[in-house]
Amino acid sequence: MSVDVRLPTVLRPAAGGQATVTAEGATVGEIFEDLVRQHPGLRDQLLTETGDLHRHLNVFLNDDDIRYLGKLDAKVGESDTLTLMPAVAGGS
Repeated sequence: MSVDVRLPTVLRPAAGGQATVTAEGATVGEIFEDLVRQHPGLRDQLLTETGDLHRHLNVFLNDDDIRYLGKLDAKVGESDTLTLMPAVAGGS
């Protein structure tokens, strides 16, 4: 199935400048595999060398954090939206 993936500004250059891309898969992991197939420049920004989700990346399936849905094994459905957000830290 096909889902929309919203990319933050920092990841857009690796996806041809697009703010939203479409990817195929039944789980978040399969969606990421398709994203990397389409846009290889995203690989190192999404996944670690071992294929785990990069810890500085927050991923939301619709409004839910995938860390509580099974991470890369989280199931996606038709018309779902994945939103990728880099973690932000700092401040005083």
